[in-house]
Amino acid sequence: MPSINPLSTNLDLRKAKHLLRRASFKFTKAQLDSFVGMSATDAVNSLTTASTNTIAEPYDPLPTEAPDGYWTSSPNLPKTFEGQSRKRSIITAWWWYNAMQETTLKHKLSFFLHTCFVVGKDTGVGSSTYFFDHINLLDFYAFGNLKTLAKKINLDNGMLDYLDNTQNNKNNPNENYAREYLELFTILKGKQIGSDNYTNYTEVDIQQAAKVFSGFKKREERTDIDPDTNIPMGYINIDQHDTEDKTFSSAFGNQVIIGKETEAEIFEELHAFVDMVFAQEETAKAYCRKLYLYFVKSHWDETVETDIITPLAQILIQNDYEILPVVTTLLSSEHFYDADDSDPTDNIIGSIIKSPLQLLSEVTAMFEIDYPDPSTNPINYYSSFFHNFIHNKYFLASGMDFFNPDEVAGYPAYYQEPGFDRYWFSSNTIIGRYKLIESFIEGKNTISNGDIYAKLDTAAFVKKHIPNAEDPNLLVYEIAELLYPESIDTDRTNYFKSFLVDVGFPDYYWTGTWKKYLENNDDTTIRTRLNDLITAMVNAPEFQLM
Repeated sequence: MPSINPLSTNLDLRKAKHLLRRASFKFTKAQLDSFVGMSATDAVNSLTTASTNTIAEPYDPLPTEAPDGYWTSSPNLPKTFEGQSRKRSIITAWWWYNAMQETTLKHKLSFFLHTCFVVGKDTGVGSSTYFFDHINLLDFYAFGNLKTLAKKINLDNGMLDYLDNTQNNKNNPNENYAREYLELFTILKGKQIGSDNYTNYTEVDIQQAAKVFSGFKKREERTDIDPDTNIPMGYINIDQHDTEDKTFSSAFGNQVIIGKETEAEIFEELHAFVDMVFAQEETAKAYCRKLYLYFVKSHWDETVETDIITPLAQILIQNDYEILPVVTTLLSSEHFYDADDSDPTDNIIGSIIKSPLQLLSEVTAMFEIDYPDPSTNPINYYSSFFHNFIHNKYFLASGMDFFNPDEVAGYPAYYQEPGFDRYWFSSNTIIGRYKLIESFIEGKNTISNGDIYAKLDTAAFVKKHIPNAEDPNLLVYEIAELLYPESIDTDRTNYFKSFLVDVGFPDYYWTGTWKKYLENNDDTTIRTRLNDLITAMVNAPEFQLM
């Protein structure tokens, strides 16, 4: 029976790998070793320590003769800077670099919030600085309160532009944002009960919500600062706000929200509306289903709905929508580790296809890829490595327009039945995924061309982390134990070993070659074979799963 009871045994290697893959973007062999033997509860709690970003803001190294530098903190209007598309990609480079500096749930949850409150960075969010503010808002509430974020997001300058609410006023209502707020960001539709009417809300509720949101405007110059987050926000144009009472449908108990006239009172009106939406149990269940899909797996039955989703929703409600109590309960549970039935290998571990973001992050962290430091070499990090290669080539080739999903619903992997995460892996995306490790090994962009200023030294990695590297069987097995959700069998070991020792030749051919390398440091032969081995193991089906 599915159970949210805490796992009663300590983490072994298999379960530690599972937790770190699902709960973080970055983990190394040393971090994996430190988790083995910990209780699930302690391990999860160790991932929730509040921290400050290593780099506070992104840096644009272009134009080379007079870089725009730290443009996001400039007093100049955001739209006065050129290269806005490049600057938005630089912001994602800044975000990813910070995510790769610590093993934490923070950025995993920040990206989860991106899948809940979607904006497309290149499809309507406005100037890059507004996107920077939006990302900071998600980061701020990654360990915080979903309901509070659902209030703050309404005055987010990027969101106001993205879904046109900055154009919504009492004389010319725009229902676009109100519709998505209910349909995608909070309570979701539920079953359809009539033309454009659903179980969880009706067309009347969308119309009334649009009135609540009327008069909320983008502040171009970013001079209004939210006192709770210290992040720039939009403002309320009182003259364009609908001050009439808003009467909602029976889906919300026919609640009436009194129209207000002053700025402070209009904020009260907004909060009353959000509180009404979040008072519905279906809103809590909607977020818990999203969390389950994001952290656990994409398909579940009524038993899981009853024994996992519903209790998690109650925890969320009891904690007034604080996200951490729910997430830590889920990630510490017997169910998460597939330890709540008689077969611990049939359900969850290895059941999700990695996103291109997860694939990139695991490869760079586990293999300790040497890539430029943005603090000391911003041109090579932000421009050559991330913008030109990761952002413009790898992500697009592997099916992920980073922080820029095609639709306001988000990436299909997180909402589109029945494929969900299978959308990450197709004939259109496989080459991009496979070229990633090749590019790192060769130190150049093998998807198109150009120097990426990043390099994987396979010989150094094996020498440092694989103590039994002279035995080709143990070498393959130990790398597989680092990379794969499950242990590999003899047939797979022999297949991978063939990249080290030609078929039909005894193992001591590799043993002698490795020992010779240790003696004279000549890595010519072993490097070629290790490059082929690591390429094969990373591009194997086992590594595509987590």
